[in-house]
Amino acid sequence: MRYLSLTAAAALGVGFGGIVLAETSIRPVLRPQPAASANDTTVGETPVTETETLSNAGFQDWIKGFYPRAMAKGIRQSTLDAAFADVTFDADVVRRDRNQSEFTKTIWDYLDTAVSDTRIANGQEAMRTHGATLDRIEAKYGVDKYVVTAIWGLESAYGGFRGSNNTVQSLASLAYDTRRSAFFEEQLMAALTILENGDVAAARMNGSWAGAMGHTQFMPTSFLAHAVDFTGDGKRDIWSDDPTDALASTAAYLKHHGWQTGMPWGVEVTLPEGFDYTQANREITKLPSVWAAMGVTGVGGPVPDHGSAAVLLPAGAEGAAFLVFDNFEVIEAYNTADAYVIGVGYLADRIRGGAALRAGWPRGDRVLTFDERIELQERLTAQGFDTQKIDAKIGPLTVDAVRRYQLSKGIVPDGYASLRLLERLRGG
Repeated sequence: MRYLSLTAAAALGVGFGGIVLAETSIRPVLRPQPAASANDTTVGETPVTETETLSNAGFQDWIKGFYPRAMAKGIRQSTLDAAFADVTFDADVVRRDRNQSEFTKTIWDYLDTAVSDTRIANGQEAMRTHGATLDRIEAKYGVDKYVVTAIWGLESAYGGFRGSNNTVQSLASLAYDTRRSAFFEEQLMAALTILENGDVAAARMNGSWAGAMGHTQFMPTSFLAHAVDFTGDGKRDIWSDDPTDALASTAAYLKHHGWQTGMPWGVEVTLPEGFDYTQANREITKLPSVWAAMGVTGVGGPVPDHGSAAVLLPAGAEGAAFLVFDNFEVIEAYNTADAYVIGVGYLADRIRGGAALRAGWPRGDRVLTFDERIELQERLTAQGFDTQKIDAKIGPLTVDAVRRYQLSKGIVPDGYASLRLLERLRGG
């Protein structure tokens, strides 16, 4: 999981089980860090800089150099020959990897797509079609079947968009492009190990252009660590039209990362007048009954004491507020973006029959650009509110700096890095 930037597009067609495929996979995800310099390559690779031309001839030479490394890891030559038969350099995947645009959707725009009426309806249809299987998976792993279904919905539109790229070709092309070769060669080696193990034939190992595979888009290393054979046919098959192994593997993944049965991911809450917004911090957790005594109440009624929870304000004081539990962090193991985790949880709730969010969003706002996030951090630091890093990432350190600035100016200290805040910083 967790491999690239947001992909979201509209498409029309008819998918499995009569589901109308109105939307594709939608996941804001983090990219692996590139090497420190263009010369940071692993042994045996052909150094290729951003400005040099990658060619199929050079790629074929790279494959020849890769063979001994793979065979040293236990991959048989016959497996390699089958995997690399007719594989050629795919310049398009390298271009896409190099030129990914930023994730520029606000949380509300993202949720409008991730939890659209169509995706909810398709999820409910998928539950009807595969209900017995999902019940058995939930019984074995203790993971909420609606959350598993929601991940399926966001990752591949319930199996409708599993990807058609040759996984070996994609990963080998990306490993040949030495900018992020170590990461992609590790994934390529894992993909070949999957072939060596006999879980799938090379001709059927297809996925996204970046190597994510199957109904719930496992990267090869995640597959090796967590995929399961739930059908009992001796193969962990996440590629076929039957989603059973993929759904069970997703539940196994979440269980491994600490899923707690009966605990929600989060619940929407309302905050009282005069709420101390410095308490909206992922590090500050209390039982829901304690939060309720402070005036933080569930919009649908009292929130049971499932465990300690933190107040999350994904769009600041003017947007929806949530109490998030430990299972929120478990979904983060699948994808660390808050938007994705909320999207999974909210879609699961809607498929279950839950109500839409009651709070509004500050829809007049927009996401800060990369340059604006850098400027925000630089201006905060220059004015005495050190963000400690100038990296365009609005993480806990920058949120804390924003809060301290807001407190100094008598602004609601919600830690929300908005354009309005940046404009105020520009004013000194």
